[in-house]
Formats: sequence, C-alpha cells, structure tokens
Amino acid sequence: MSTNAATPPAEPGNRRILLVEDEETIAGVVRDYLTRAGFQVDLAADGFTALKLAAERQPDLVLLDRMLPGLDGVEVCRRLRVAMSVPVIMLTALGTEDDRILGLEMGADDYVTKPFSPRELVLRVKSVLRRSIKEYSPEPTVELAGFVLDPASRTVTHHGAALTLTVREFDLLAFLLRRPNQVFSREELIKAVWGWDFGDLSTVTVHVRRLREKIEENPTKPELLKTVWGVGYRFDSGDGHAGH
Repeated sequence: MSTNAATPPAEPGNRRILLVEDEETIAGVVRDYLTRAGFQVDLAADGFTALKLAAERQPDLVLLDRMLPGLDGVEVCRRLRVAMSVPVIMLTALGTEDDRILGLEMGADDYVTKPFSPRELVLRVKSVLRRSIKEYSPEPTVELAGFVLDPASRTVTHHGAALTLTVREFDLLAFLLRRPNQVFSREELIKAVWGWDFGDLSTVTVHVRRLREKIEENPTKPELLKTVWGVGYRFDSGDGHAGH
C-alpha cells in the first residue's frame, strides 16, 4: 500500500465512526467511503443498538439517520447528548426546515440531506472532527466576561461553572469571544464557524438560541449574545459599559 498520500498531519484519520443507518445499501456505501478515508466504522441499524454501541465503543463521531426503527434519530441524539459529548451529524431525508431544526435543537452538530454525495459526507465528517479533536497548535485561552475558554481541552467555564457544549456551540462561542463587540452576519458565521461557503442559515439561528440557553441568565432577554436586527449577532463583553 502506498504511504505517501498527501495527507496533512492534522487529518483526523483512524478515528472511530458510529454509522446509524437502517437502509443496508446506503450503510454499505457510506461505510466503504469512510473506511477508504481511513476511519474505523461501527454499524447500527436501529436506535437502541446505536446507544448500546456508543456506550461500548466511545466513537469519535456519530453519523445518525433521522428515521430509524424502534427509536428515531432525534431521540437517539437527545440521549447521546445526555450521556456524552460526541459530535453528531444527522442524515435526513426530511427536507423541511422544521425537521432540520428539530435535529439541531436536540444537539446535532451538523446535518446532511439525502440523497447526498458520499464524498461530500466524508468531507463533512473530517470538518467536524478537525474542530472537535484539535491535535495541532491550539489557540490561546480566552478570558472574557466571566468566561474562561481553553481550546486545548475544549472546555469552557462561566463564573467558575463548567458549560456542556456541543462541538459547534463551542466553536461559535470561541469565535465570538475572540471578537467581542463585533457584529457578524449569519452568512459570515456559517463560513467562519462551520466552514461552509453556503448553507442553511437557520443552522446558525438554532445554535445561537441553544448557546443563549446555556450562557444567559434570561435567554429571552440576552445580555451577552445580542441580536443586531437586520445585521446579525454580537457578543457584548460589557467593556465600555461597566469598566472592565
């Protein structure tokens, strides 16, 4: 086998993926693409098996079909979120915005709509893993407005209390904490945080809402993560309002 593939050191190969898909043909194709890309793949065809395998194998990422026998993907995602902080990409044949948002609100980091290109799916997997694993030159710690964010361990505390964040919530908060008092449109955020040149902007809206639920005293009247109407969002550090 050739070992001189032009793979940068930060490529997240040899990671364990749990693929939860009840359609054998799709599962086989996706598994083959992931295996060729250097991943170890565990397969589950229903929700209960998925939860059992996730607990046993501790995967680095879960690819989760939305429609499953026994326990649907949204409920599996919700239970995974309670049990562990593994990144989840939802595979959905349901193209409506409400269905996509439901998956994101249950804690999915990303979603891909069927039919999808297996090659693009592998790229999405690598993108999410790169952000969640951070094996290379982590950025410095950020301390701002009562937050301490450590990129190396991917942990955040707020006034000393640890926050439980998904991969994308962490990335979004890290991006905004590094750029306090600057306004960013949803288009700018989806490019900077998700790495997409285009995408469903409701993804950003949902993640902002979920982040507010974790960092704001009153999420319906945010004091930190503000909406700038007609423009986008701004993290308000309080500098200039209350000394430092």
